[in-house]
Amino acid sequence: MAIKRIGVITSGGDCGGLNAVIKGMARKAYALGIESVIIPNGYAGLYNLVQMDKVVVLNAERVSKIEASLAGSEAGHSRVKISKIDDPDKYNRIKKGLEKFKIDGLIISGGDDTGSVVVDLTAQGIPCVHVPKTMDLDLQPYSVGGDSAINRISVFSRDLKTTGMSHNRVIVVEVFGRYVGHTAFRGGIGAEADCILIPEVPADFDIVYKHMKSTFFARIERSDVNSGTYLIVVAEGLTNASGEMLYDESAGVDAFGHKKLAGAGKYVRQQLEKRLKEDPEVVAFMKRVNMFVPGIYVIPEVREVTPGHLVRSGHSSAYDVNFGYKAGAGSVVLLTKGKTGNTVTGVQGHKILYMPTTEAIKRREVDIEELALFESLGTCFGREAMEFKPELREENRNDRAM
Repeated sequence: MAIKRIGVITSGGDCGGLNAVIKGMARKAYALGIESVIIPNGYAGLYNLVQMDKVVVLNAERVSKIEASLAGSEAGHSRVKISKIDDPDKYNRIKKGLEKFKIDGLIISGGDDTGSVVVDLTAQGIPCVHVPKTMDLDLQPYSVGGDSAINRISVFSRDLKTTGMSHNRVIVVEVFGRYVGHTAFRGGIGAEADCILIPEVPADFDIVYKHMKSTFFARIERSDVNSGTYLIVVAEGLTNASGEMLYDESAGVDAFGHKKLAGAGKYVRQQLEKRLKEDPEVVAFMKRVNMFVPGIYVIPEVREVTPGHLVRSGHSSAYDVNFGYKAGAGSVVLLTKGKTGNTVTGVQGHKILYMPTTEAIKRREVDIEELALFESLGTCFGREAMEFKPELREENRNDRAM
């Protein structure tokens, strides 16, 4: 079947680079003589398409109004799992909506939950191509939004050092990332965090406390004005040494049945405060650096900060704009070539790379072998530091990441 009109959907959480995906898709479609339209508000919009009066056509004038450098999506979002919709006729309803607006295929950008629906819709005979999108970076290929989130986490965390220095505080920054630690790890390194806690490494808080105490106390004592701070970046999906995930039960679950993660930063703060209060050497330190005030200021302050949606808002990084344009354009080519049910993973020269969406949405965790190098440089990951054992290998050009 020849593709004459494409519908674009962005689904799940917002992030950087999505508007570049939309523009890349629309411009490539236009270059091939194909019309493209926005199906607004994610899968909620797809389900309700049949009752809409019109859809927005991405003509040259409309596309020029989209700012690729802005985060978020011109097409809007929702967290809806099609298979869970309480309507036995839901798939026919979706097909009728597509027929109504003469939409021949869909380009859908989203993460693992969105991708699972792409697989579902493809099985129902609806032609779909998936563009990987998640600030969490937990898909197999690189996903648009990851670099933007890492940069914002890095900037916010680094900036918090100024208030930490002013008050001699330990700062704990809790960041998004779901069940993996890519954003906390990379963003924390970018901010020169002293300690980074990620789900892939169950946290031993005795080790965290020991590192914090030795590093933080030494900084303040070295300072001619007794000023210092200690920065911890923690992923929201953190687990403790027993393997238990640290989250607030009252937060509930989302539309896909995932527990809403919250409370890791608070837990870390409480663990440090508990140890500070129990450690007899702390009062002596506070007196030594002239910070001790009886009944008021007996231990250093530990503050938790949760930037939340700030890390996925604002502007897109240049990398995500580049990747978004390429992935959006590549998805159109895949759709026209009948490569439905696949995820575009990148464009190298004239090669458009892709993999089955069923494979793309499998969870990718942080390679913990990467941590040893940074541990050798002084960063704590909530475990006993592993020895970094360098191996030398001449690089092959095919080894290079996208």
